[in-house]
Amino acid sequence: MKLMGAEILIECLKEQGVKTVFGYPGGTVLDIYDALYRDGSIEHVITSHEQGAAHAADGWARVAGKTGVVIATSGPGATNLVTGIATAYMDSVPLVAITGNVGANFLGRDSFQEIDIFGITLPITKHNYIVKDVNELADVVREAFYLAGSGRKGPVLIDILKNVQSEKAEYTPLSPATYRPKPIPEASVLAAAEAIKASKRPLIMAGGGVIAAGATEELIALAQKLDAPVVSTLMGLGGFPASHPLFMGMMGMHGTATAAKLCLESDCIVAVGTRFSDRVALNRDKFAADKTVVQIDIDNAELNKNVFVTHAVLGDVKEGLRTLTPLLAACKRDFSAHAQQLRAEERAKEKQPELGHRVLIEAAKLAPKDAIVVTDVGQHQMWTAQYFPIEHPRTFCTSGGLGTMGYGLGAAIGAAKASKKHVILVTGDGCFNMNLNELSTAVTHDLPITILLMNNHALGMVRQWQKLFYKSRFAQTDVKKRTDYVKFAESFGAKGLFIEREEDVVPVLKEALSTPTPTLVDCRIGNDENVLPMIKPGQTYDTIMTEWEVKE
Repeated sequence: MKLMGAEILIECLKEQGVKTVFGYPGGTVLDIYDALYRDGSIEHVITSHEQGAAHAADGWARVAGKTGVVIATSGPGATNLVTGIATAYMDSVPLVAITGNVGANFLGRDSFQEIDIFGITLPITKHNYIVKDVNELADVVREAFYLAGSGRKGPVLIDILKNVQSEKAEYTPLSPATYRPKPIPEASVLAAAEAIKASKRPLIMAGGGVIAAGATEELIALAQKLDAPVVSTLMGLGGFPASHPLFMGMMGMHGTATAAKLCLESDCIVAVGTRFSDRVALNRDKFAADKTVVQIDIDNAELNKNVFVTHAVLGDVKEGLRTLTPLLAACKRDFSAHAQQLRAEERAKEKQPELGHRVLIEAAKLAPKDAIVVTDVGQHQMWTAQYFPIEHPRTFCTSGGLGTMGYGLGAAIGAAKASKKHVILVTGDGCFNMNLNELSTAVTHDLPITILLMNNHALGMVRQWQKLFYKSRFAQTDVKKRTDYVKFAESFGAKGLFIEREEDVVPVLKEALSTPTPTLVDCRIGNDENVLPMIKPGQTYDTIMTEWEVKE
C-alpha cells in the first residue's frame, strides 16, 4: 500500500514496538505530528525544551531496556537535542532521534531553521542518516533501530527532509530484525579461564555493560563460584546487588576505600563490561600494571584502550559469562573474607553523616523497594552512589560519561513513564536551575517523582576542588541564588517541602515519598559538605587517600 512518508515513519515505529515518544513540534515535522495525531496509538510526551525530551527518552530507554525515541524540528529544535544525544552516546544508551529538515528545494540555501544536524551529530552517534528519498525511509528507520539496540548500544539520528514526509511510497510491513551476537572466540575464553584459575586473589570489576547485556544473574554466578569480591563502576551500579555480601562498593575517584585497596591487593582483575574510564583508572601505565587483567567487552575499540590487558574477550557480556563460568572451579578464598572485613572496618570508621548525606541514608530506608533513582551530576551524584544502595539493574539513571548537568529531571520523567513506579531524583541547585522548566512536564503528567534538591547555594563539586587545590579561591561557584524553591514548586503545581535541621529529615521524607505526584524537597545543606574519599589529580591508587582533612 502507498503511504505518505510521515505515515511510513509511524508504521515503522509501531513495527518496532514503540508506545511512547518524547519531543517538541515545529514547522519541518508538522506532517509527522499530523500522522501521529491521526494514528493515535503512540503516546507523545511534549516537554518544555528539546533537551529535556532527549534526556527523557534516554531515561526511558535505561529503565525500559529498549530504544528510546525523541522527535524535534529543524534548526534550534535539532541542535537542542545535541547534549542529550551526546549523553546517550557516552553511556551507550539506545536512542533514535528523529529530526525534520527543510525541503529538498531549500537545502543548502541557509533557509529558515536549516541546520546540518547530520554533520553536527556525526561524532556523537553510532550512525546517522539524512533521508532525501521517501522510498528509502522505511529501510532507514528499521536499520536505525537495529543499530541503536545491537552490539554496543547507542544513539542513531534520522534527519528527514520535509518533502519526504509528504511524498508517497509503497509500504510493506516487516517484523523487526533480530540481533544475534557474534560467537565469542573460544581460544580467548579458555585463556582467560586458565588465568583466573591460576590467581589467588581475583577481583571482579563490573561496569554498565553488565546492565546493557542483562547479565546480572550470570555475574552473580561468576562471583559466587569464584568467591570473589565485586566492585562496580558508577555506570555498573545495580548490575550486582548492593546487599550481596561479596559487593564491596563503587570503584574510582569517589568510590569506597575498600574497593581501591582491593584493587591494589588483587592479583587478577576480571573487568566485565567496563571501559576503564579515567575516573577508575587514572594512570594507564600504572593501573593494574603488575596484575593479570581479563577484560570482557562487546566493543573491540575498548579492549586495551585505557588499560593494557592480559586477556581480552570480545563479545556480548552475557554470553561471555555463560561461556566462562563453567570452565572455572568453585572454591572458597581467604581474599573474599579479607574483603568483607575491610568493608566492615571502613563502615565502622564512618563519621556522623552531615545533613545532605543523612537525607540520602534515610531516603534509601523510606523509599519504595522498587523505586527508580535518578541523579544529576556533582556532589549529590556521588553521595547517591555512596549512600543509596542500588539492588537491581535499570533502577539507577545518571550521566556517567558526559557528566551532563541538567540531565536529571528529563531523565526522571522518562524513567517514570517507562516504569510506572516512584522515581527519586537527587539533584543540586546548580543542576536543577538548568532544567527546572521540566517540572511543568512532570506536573502535567502527574508523575510520581520526588525531587531531593541538595541546596547549598553553590556549585558544590567544583567548589570542593577550588577549596582543595585552588586555595579556596571560589571563582563563580558560590552562586547564592535567591530562589524560593518551595514557592517555585507550588507555582508549577507541585508540592513543595523543605529540610533545614536533622529533626526535619524523617517526617519530611515520609510525606514526600508518600505523595504520588511531583514533590520537591528543598534540602538546605551547608556548602562545605564534601565528597569523601577522593583522589587528587594525578594521584594513583598506590597513594590513595582513604582519609584526609581540608587544611584551612
